[in-house]
Amino acid sequence: MIWLWMAFVAFVALMLLLDLGVFHRHAHEVSMKEALIWSAVWVSLALGFTVFVYYLCQYRLFGLHWPASIEGRGGEAALLFLTGYVIEKSLSADNIFVMAVIFSFFRVPAAYQHRILFWGILGALVLRAAMILGGIALIQQFEWILYIFGAFLIYSAGKMLLANDEADPSKNVFVRLARRLLPFTDHMDGPHFVTRQNGRRMLTPLALVLIAIEGADVVFAVDSIPAIFAITDIPFIIFTSNIFAILGLRAMYFALSAILKKFHYLKVSLAILLAVIGLKMLLKEYIHALPGKTYIMLGLIVLILAGGVVASMIHARRYPEGEGKTPGGDTKQ
Repeated sequence: MIWLWMAFVAFVALMLLLDLGVFHRHAHEVSMKEALIWSAVWVSLALGFTVFVYYLCQYRLFGLHWPASIEGRGGEAALLFLTGYVIEKSLSADNIFVMAVIFSFFRVPAAYQHRILFWGILGALVLRAAMILGGIALIQQFEWILYIFGAFLIYSAGKMLLANDEADPSKNVFVRLARRLLPFTDHMDGPHFVTRQNGRRMLTPLALVLIAIEGADVVFAVDSIPAIFAITDIPFIIFTSNIFAILGLRAMYFALSAILKKFHYLKVSLAILLAVIGLKMLLKEYIHALPGKTYIMLGLIVLILAGGVVASMIHARRYPEGEGKTPGGDTKQ
């Protein structure tokens, strides 16, 4: 079974190597067309892996251990993976807002953004893998911790609703700590993270941006990783669905960062999603025996996200860019 995990990690490493080493060897501004193509590639791979999970469970391939409740039920296993993937993919949308703010704050040239996000995603994969394995170990030892996760997700939902959209990356604790402990220069040296200045090795502003990106992902992972435990406790599904969601994050950023601000109610729908997942954790004893609970959960996720998109479209139509409401509530002409 261990070699199946190793094969998956090798596949991820190969895809990342092809991404940076072949398709993006030279720094350039990623076009919308290129971003959409890569987004389609990552989503297609995730959907293809859903089919693989089906056969993996249905025919008990490679000796992978499955819980007795879904042993030989490939459709249920595939649905768990797909639901986990959709949750993690949806919650990562909020990460895109923060990436855009960080790049804008540090005035990162568009040509260097892909390189930063590549190493940022690579670091996020390692950090999230450690957090997932740690979470699995905790739940196996202390099942009651799921209630804490549930309460925390509801708290996170409230915090997301009340949070100020205009975050200041300079106040990020990771950025402040790095500036205090590490030598930085104020001058960029092309796409490099390290340069020499007066014979001394110095970190460039791009390295500081990378640290800010990694720090932001750690914060978001604290919210998103507990969410997957509301869907399943199968380590292989938890790990792979999370990794696939992160792999497509870089392409999704370039495809959606310019238009995400138009989705006025996206953050509200993500907060509702977190709250629903938290409630599912708190009520797991009552929901456990509910028939078709995974289908119901996936349907709720799609409904909540679709509601946010539709509400945003209605808002954009009623209040086009540059217009707003007068104090009396009428639209300015």
